[in-house]
Amino acid sequence: MKISIASGKGGTGKTLVATSLATSLASPRTLVTIADCDVEEPNSYLFFPDRTLIDRKECLVPVPFIDEEKCTHCGKCSEVCAYHALAVLPQTVLLFPELCHGCKACTIICPEKAVCETTRSVGEIFQARSGCVEIIWGELALGEARTTTLIKAVKKKAGDENVIVDCPPGTSCSLVESVRGTDFCLLVTEPTPFGLYDLDIALRVLEKMNIPHAVLINKSGMGDRNVYKYLEKRDIPLLMEIPLDRKIAELYSRGEIFAEKMPEWKAKFAGMVRVIEEMIS
Repeated sequence: MKISIASGKGGTGKTLVATSLATSLASPRTLVTIADCDVEEPNSYLFFPDRTLIDRKECLVPVPFIDEEKCTHCGKCSEVCAYHALAVLPQTVLLFPELCHGCKACTIICPEKAVCETTRSVGEIFQARSGCVEIIWGELALGEARTTTLIKAVKKKAGDENVIVDCPPGTSCSLVESVRGTDFCLLVTEPTPFGLYDLDIALRVLEKMNIPHAVLINKSGMGDRNVYKYLEKRDIPLLMEIPLDRKIAELYSRGEIFAEKMPEWKAKFAGMVRVIEEMIS
């Protein structure tokens, strides 16, 4: 099963939940993979200081190469480019690689066959192992604006068996690509007005994508009861609450997985997964 951990708002505790969930399910008989899809600022691997790096490779994407000797500067390649990655001038063709989506339309339409394909790196993919937990994450190259290509590569590397996807914050393309293809999405929120506002947007996205989902409330005991009222009104399952606890906050701030230090939570996380399995079966 592949479970995504998401939220509309940043700082709600996605990584706290993802790392605790993974260590609660991992055993000598079960390898659990964390796929950290927050490629702009991955941090799941920091909670496994004893990790061993297994693999590190660049994420390459296709981009066009213009053979100026063949090119007649007819402009057809720039006309067909939906992302304005090409600009044809009287004496040369300018390529803006950060805008290219690798659709190959320019290669297909060129009457002189002056466009061929090369590659460029948009970031790196890392694979590490810590006990019975595998951590896979991506690091986006500086200056890159699009994250979805690297997110796809991270998810492909992670596979589909016993995977916890630690999603980026927000509800943009990065989140959509991260939750796409997962069996279930657990939305982490907090009982505050900001938490409720962003939770509502994230739920609408998941409903459009037809992904089964439920909610976990982190830092319960603070804020107000509006999130609870919202969940009751919309009949959305609340699977777990993690209290606003100083000990949990201190462990997290030191880069420690709180379920490891407070083992009673391992049983709670494992029980939550059993409920999820019943919900999607």
